[in-house]
Amino acid sequence: MSKAVSEARVRVRYAETDQMGVVYHANYLVWFEIGRVEFIRTLGLDYKAMEVEEGCGIAVVEAAARYRAPARYDDELTIQTTLLAARSSVVRFGYRVLRVADGLLLCEGETTHVVVGKDMKKRPMPQRYAERFAECLSS
Repeated sequence: MSKAVSEARVRVRYAETDQMGVVYHANYLVWFEIGRVEFIRTLGLDYKAMEVEEGCGIAVVEAAARYRAPARYDDELTIQTTLLAARSSVVRFGYRVLRVADGLLLCEGETTHVVVGKDMKKRPMPQRYAERFAECLSS
């Protein structure tokens, strides 16, 4: 497992809560994406540049989340993201969402991605991304 952990912060908006006053479950997937983009940025890489310069993206093919405690309106949250695996065309990230006020683990999850070209067909990871991911996993 990767030793590199990036952290991103978000504050729960009222629109992200449901009738029971807790964060609607699908919002955690949006926060996973925030964490993933920030993780890539901490490696000195740029996801937008991958799309523009390399002509590819990393499409989500699987997502899992385990909800442990509810987040509520105006809670400040930390999204901790790690790289779990990277090989050829497949990348897997892990996430932990914690409430800043008390450090309570609210949700943990994983996403698996396949590198695809603009035609949405599987292709190899661009070399510099593959190298940085490999360095991250070996450190």
